[in-house]
Amino acid sequence: MNISLNQQVALVTGASSGIGAAAATALAAAGASVVLNYHRQAAPAEKLAADINACGGRAIAVGADISREDEVQHLFDKALEAFGFLDILVANSGLQKDAATVDMTLEDWNQVISVNLTGQFLCARAALRIFNRQGIRTGVSRAAGKIIHMSSVHQRIPWAGHVNYAASKGGVDMLMRSLAQEVSHQRIRVNAIAPGAIATPINRQATEGAAERKLLELIPYGRIGDVKDVANAVVWLASDASDYVLGSTLVIDGGMSLYPEFRDHG
Repeated sequence: MNISLNQQVALVTGASSGIGAAAATALAAAGASVVLNYHRQAAPAEKLAADINACGGRAIAVGADISREDEVQHLFDKALEAFGFLDILVANSGLQKDAATVDMTLEDWNQVISVNLTGQFLCARAALRIFNRQGIRTGVSRAAGKIIHMSSVHQRIPWAGHVNYAASKGGVDMLMRSLAQEVSHQRIRVNAIAPGAIATPINRQATEGAAERKLLELIPYGRIGDVKDVANAVVWLASDASDYVLGSTLVIDGGMSLYPEFRDHG
């Protein structure tokens, strides 16, 4: 299958590292022009944009706190200013502020919900407004726009000590499905990806050495995920190859959500 995103424009939030950077790289490799959003890490986002441009692609890096309405508007304005259109949103930004519930501060609860859930709403709303103005770009895509929400296996698997994160991802699931129900008749496709354990620079301590061996007990497929596993799925969901896929979550977890503890009859 040869997937081409030529003439399309993608905006990826949280694109300075990890899954977001891999998704942006893969979208650019498929031919899309890419807007790389970052919050605090400007240097790696700007370097990635420069690398994409050096390879013949088109990319810009734009700083914005996606939990703030005014900064989200600035981000999408910059995307249109640079490329004129928007076809794909990958709502990827997220963070964790972990603690036992009895010790969790309201500030940490609110910050996680603001970025992981409210931020995805604000970005989706901004994208929908653009898609509605543009309509279907004949010869570019069969859809008027595509939104890919980045969720987590913890929209399904409870996670003690991470109630703010798990609640935010459960919210992302219902946000995505409700949006898909609401806008699919406009030929706008809304879907999600729920990664499991994916190795990134941020979680190296949890995915290497003794921690890796312990983590693999929860992964039937027997390996930690790579950011490219998720990036490949992003490209597919952004393309016409998945044109009949609506309101779905693609779980990429090596079987973690299959409750592997029950393989031996519990």
